[in-house]
Amino acid sequence: MRDFNYSKIKEQSWDSDILGLIAAIYKEAGKQELYLKQRPEELEKLVEIAKIQSTEASNAIEGIVTTSTRMRQLVEEKTTPKNRDEQEIAGYRDVLNIIHESFDAIPLSQNYILQLHKIMYSHMNNPMAGRTKNTQNYITAKYPDGHVETLFTPPAPFETPEALDKICEEFNRVIGNMEVEPLIAIPIFIHDFLCIHPFNDGNGRMSRLLTTLLLYRNEFYVGKYISLEAKIAKKKDLYYDSLNRSQDVWHEGKEDSLPFIKYLLRTILAAYHDFEDRFSIVEEKLPAIDMVRKATQNKIGKFTKQDIRELCPSLSISSIEGSLRKMVAAGELMRSGVGKSTFYVRVK
Repeated sequence: MRDFNYSKIKEQSWDSDILGLIAAIYKEAGKQELYLKQRPEELEKLVEIAKIQSTEASNAIEGIVTTSTRMRQLVEEKTTPKNRDEQEIAGYRDVLNIIHESFDAIPLSQNYILQLHKIMYSHMNNPMAGRTKNTQNYITAKYPDGHVETLFTPPAPFETPEALDKICEEFNRVIGNMEVEPLIAIPIFIHDFLCIHPFNDGNGRMSRLLTTLLLYRNEFYVGKYISLEAKIAKKKDLYYDSLNRSQDVWHEGKEDSLPFIKYLLRTILAAYHDFEDRFSIVEEKLPAIDMVRKATQNKIGKFTKQDIRELCPSLSISSIEGSLRKMVAAGELMRSGVGKSTFYVRVK
């Protein structure tokens, strides 16, 4: 098994891209703290939207889906799962809720990771829930012609518990001793977790939940208000590409982790920028139509009613629909499509 020594991270020199991203994230985190003190009630409504988006997106990346209505009902705990996909969605929701409410009481350890994995499968009968893998797994790619290629072979099942223990110990040590910048250590830990691939199933979703947990524990709270999982899902090809590029010679401890670190830091920074955009809309007490108008001015090209709802969490869906109708009638917006395919474009 490869060696893990996170103290070596501090010996690396980081390029200007990495340093610039870290500085920008700290700046945005400081601004967010001020925003939260100014308008906590309005911004709290962003949490509800982010939970739904995170649960939907993280599961959708793995092909686990349901309808938008069912997704909202499941996340709001207003219904019970009807099938396997919904059981998995409900489990993800439960773990995300625990992280939101109790992140400061969830230390990083193999035992806690196993407990969270068990909760993720608590709505279904999975004998491997809360247990590390018992068969060799592989990271593969399936091509349009049907052939499957193995991209990476994780450590064997017998090596997995020790490897998982080791990366938790290393992360806790360098963070506790303030040896390594958390925004560097977090993506490196997540990348190692994904390379170890400790479970028969649920590795990707667990990695995204652990990303949120570690960011919260290090005082980066953007994922509470803006879904990081949704941003990953929108550009999942970049997510997988950065992982693949960072996996070469991982077993020898010679991997280049830069692509994945940059990818994750850019995703975090983009989420902070989204948060600032949404705050700029809710910071003023405006009539509904003016708030919707301000939100549409942030959009370029096509946008949907749901896009505006995310930017105006304090407005009811009927207020948003009414405002959009008035703006279409006034010639400010053009409406196209029908039903779920409806979208809008700014005219002026």
